[in-house]
Amino acid sequence: MAVKAAIHFSDVPHLDQVHDTTAALSLHATRLPTGLDVSNVRKILPKFMVVGHRGHGMNILQSTDARMKAFKENSILSFNKAANHPLDFIEFDVQVTKDDTPIIFHDNFILSEDNGNIVENRVTDLTLDEFFSYGPQRQADQMGKSLWRKSNGKTVSWDVEIDDHSCTLEEAFQKVNPCLGFNIELKFDDYIAYEQEYLIHVLQVILKVVYENAQERPVIFSSFQPDAALLMKKLQQKYPVYFLTNGGNEIHADIRMNSLDEAKKLALSGGLDGVVSEVKGIFRNPSVVREIKESNLSLLTYGKLNNVPEAVHVQYLMGVEGVIVDLVQEITSAVAGLKTGLEGEEVEVKEKTDKIELSVLLNLISQVIQH
Repeated sequence: MAVKAAIHFSDVPHLDQVHDTTAALSLHATRLPTGLDVSNVRKILPKFMVVGHRGHGMNILQSTDARMKAFKENSILSFNKAANHPLDFIEFDVQVTKDDTPIIFHDNFILSEDNGNIVENRVTDLTLDEFFSYGPQRQADQMGKSLWRKSNGKTVSWDVEIDDHSCTLEEAFQKVNPCLGFNIELKFDDYIAYEQEYLIHVLQVILKVVYENAQERPVIFSSFQPDAALLMKKLQQKYPVYFLTNGGNEIHADIRMNSLDEAKKLALSGGLDGVVSEVKGIFRNPSVVREIKESNLSLLTYGKLNNVPEAVHVQYLMGVEGVIVDLVQEITSAVAGLKTGLEGEEVEVKEKTDKIELSVLLNLISQVIQH
């Protein structure tokens, strides 16, 4: 993999300066649907949207909660199970294989057991056939290489109640219920500084699949990789692009990844459409919600606290525009109740917030401390 020192937005050429690497995209641009206008991202997003994390929810293999390992994450099965609930979007992670196929898989490395030893390979170093050789196969009752995962410092077998084979991005467009929008996370390793040429190539490969298959399905892009987010916005204007941030919960060498304030600066300087923050970041600094909204940026959140209905309730009142959740059934039900009870009321957000029961706030604070 080609890497170098991290690039900055000022170093990224405008499209008219990168003809060789973007010419292929112009061949597909005329195929895009005309019904989707993202000149203002809020025109295509619901007032408050719920997004299924990796489909019906991520897998936490050592959890005692059976819901966290009911369906294989990032699979067609999980995506269509999510569609049984009133979700607006599903979120999933896209990487590109060695032979240029966008596949859906979260982890940077894929693990298997061989003669009692755990063998790991970087996903992007595999061909599509090699990637598909892991886990359940497409032929009924056939299994490929065993699939393992690192979880809480341990390496454990990737066992879920209902398993499914891995899939490509193209398959997701073709086989997932069209009622769901796609939040495509552009997945890169946080600890690698990628060459600009490599990033552009990967993004072009992904865009080609999106352009040829999206049709009328709403799509938004997001990435923790700041240069990938900036480049995606330069390569196309059709779909919204969000910058993902852990909100200061982790520290990286690239300062742009280290706080909500830096995320806001990056989004504004790069013409991005919004920010997706780890939820504890906004609870620690509630004023940032107003600052982001006043900057005409959209704000979504992710994180464990988004599986707590009271935490989602507070965000709804704060003005956050959407939450990425694992407990799809529980949170969509809770949000439906919020919308029924609060939409149409002519009261200020502050007045609504003041009416939240003390017990709810205490429960929320307790959850923040525990996590």
